[in-house]
Amino acid sequence: MPLYAASTTAWELNTFADFVRGKFSGVALTRDGRLERAPGMKLLYNPEESAIWSVAVASNGRTYLGTGPRGKLFEVDAAGQGKLLFTAPQPMIFAVAAAANGVVYAATSPDGRVYRIENGRATEYYHPQAKYIWALAVAPDGRLFVATGDQGKIHVVTNGRGEVYYDTGQTHVTALAIDAQGRLLAGSEPNGIVYRITAKDKAFVLYDAALPEIRSLAVAADGSLYVAALGGSLAKKTAAAANPNAPAVAGAPISITVTDDAQAGLDLKPREAKPATATPAVTSTLLPTVEYAGVEKSAIYRILPDNTVETLWTSKEENVYDLLERDGALWFATDLQGRIYRRASGQVSLMAQTEQGETTRLFSVSGGLLAATANRGQLFRLTAEPVAQGQYESPVHDANTVAKWGRLMLSGASPRLEMRAGNTTRPDRTWSDWEAVPASGKPASPAARYAQWRAAIVDPIDSAKLLYLPQNTPPLVKSITVVGQTVAAQNATKPAAAAPAATAAYTLTVTDTGETGPAASTGTPAQTILRSSTRQLVIVWQGEDPDGDSLTYQLSYRGEGESRWKLLKANTTELAFTVDADLFADGRYWFRVSASDKLANAGDAAREAELVSSPVLIDNTPPVITELKATARTEYTVSAQDNLSELRRCEYSLDAGPWNLLEAEDGVTDSLTETFKLKLPSLAAGEHTLSFRLTDAAGNVSAKKLLVN
Repeated sequence: MPLYAASTTAWELNTFADFVRGKFSGVALTRDGRLERAPGMKLLYNPEESAIWSVAVASNGRTYLGTGPRGKLFEVDAAGQGKLLFTAPQPMIFAVAAAANGVVYAATSPDGRVYRIENGRATEYYHPQAKYIWALAVAPDGRLFVATGDQGKIHVVTNGRGEVYYDTGQTHVTALAIDAQGRLLAGSEPNGIVYRITAKDKAFVLYDAALPEIRSLAVAADGSLYVAALGGSLAKKTAAAANPNAPAVAGAPISITVTDDAQAGLDLKPREAKPATATPAVTSTLLPTVEYAGVEKSAIYRILPDNTVETLWTSKEENVYDLLERDGALWFATDLQGRIYRRASGQVSLMAQTEQGETTRLFSVSGGLLAATANRGQLFRLTAEPVAQGQYESPVHDANTVAKWGRLMLSGASPRLEMRAGNTTRPDRTWSDWEAVPASGKPASPAARYAQWRAAIVDPIDSAKLLYLPQNTPPLVKSITVVGQTVAAQNATKPAAAAPAATAAYTLTVTDTGETGPAASTGTPAQTILRSSTRQLVIVWQGEDPDGDSLTYQLSYRGEGESRWKLLKANTTELAFTVDADLFADGRYWFRVSASDKLANAGDAAREAELVSSPVLIDNTPPVITELKATARTEYTVSAQDNLSELRRCEYSLDAGPWNLLEAEDGVTDSLTETFKLKLPSLAAGEHTLSFRLTDAAGNVSAKKLLVN
């Protein structure tokens, strides 16, 4: 039976950022985090194409859709009845425009050409000798402006005869618009420049954006200009999708093949160009896209009539595809679930999600808006009247462990509130079924790690709270480290003429060899040089609790050959403990740290965990010099042994001179028993003192001297 933590946890949604991660169907989300009924949205027409790239609405109310990747142009009436009007030899129709006289223009890519469709008959109208045509605009006097790519030129066409109207010097002209005075407005890539062009070869730069691509332009009723700008990846991506002959790009060798049935497959081999047909296969190499964390992917600007500029909206997550003004509000569409936003009175609200990869185009028509999508090319109509009832589906909540679900509460009434739970990150058939939450608010969903709720929205909802009791996860002791250290002894003789090495563990007795003092004297006692340092063990550990509970620890030890753990420290919240090493006899020891979350969990709900250290060798005994002899006046033999630690160092000193290293007879000082040979040069006549010092792996030191005559 699972154990559960004592404290109840709450999952709350009450801000725009909280709610926006969910799914919206007939539900709008205001900037202040309120769910309310959205404008009605219905599927108006499905051309059964992968993407609708361009939309134009004629004066007679008919809508024209340019699609890809089969280069088809569709005509849709106000009732949603549509038909195929024209199939181009090229795979993409990125731009469509409708003239006042009922003529429709469709521009194709690659090998950009403009076709004129009148009375159901299509003819090639203009060839600008450019690879791409990104936008078309019809002036009030009937002239057609053509925005091209890979040359960055704008052409003007009258009666099928055209010329370059303005050369931007950019790579692509990506957007066109006509203002109230009939002046041409244009946006470019890769420098993100907005132009106002008043005559052939005469332009004024309205704005040089920080982002490299101008995606869309919309003229407002007050003469302002709304501008959608991108990080530059979108034009590259759509250009690559349209170019069957694109060369392979280093670092991006994979191509996407779109066949007649609009199914995408991966092809790792370069493909040869094929002649275009009415339903061509399009192979494109995706160009590499560089994105920087924390940098805006897209932005919307407003250029006021006095040429001042203000930033209205930015995003690090979404690309904005299109925008328009309607009834004093700004509407714009993005590529995150095909979202459609509305900005009014300085506040942005999420109005709809088409649940497609991108909402590519927005158009205003009588009674509402038209929204075109890609990934699955469809045409939707948004009405002014809100839906009678919408539905909101929350994001999936991760409780991080199995949890018992408590009350689910909304800030307002909902005619239907349901919940489900499961143990996979994405809801699938292993999850429980959607079940109605009763009036008590206590759902019947089984204990699980993940949960999700959905609600019918009639009245506004601005907060939601789900209470739950997480299973108590046991703590974790991640590591134990035992280190030795030395500290100065408090009772060391003062002053000390010369402190011995910190690792010294031996005592020197110095006797006075002077003459005897007066008989009345009590004598001159031997001076004992005390050990100048104390050796300690420092035990350090690391613990954590997945639930964030406070932990208490218990430290115990056990020696080799012992059966019972002995307590060193109980109920501590510290992560270290220091003890004198001298308290332990020489030998191997293990240290155990036990962690408990009983401070945060009552009774049987508390959990424990423990970790045992690797064996620790404690050696306080210095090595023993078992033999010290002279085989000649200048040749000496030293033998030594240690019971626990390997010998590591042997040194000698002549007449209190500097210490000199002496290696073992077998070449390496690495065993419990070693023999050392010393051969000195000839010594001066008289007595000499030869001292030897041995150190073991634990740092214990012993010394012995030999008098040489």
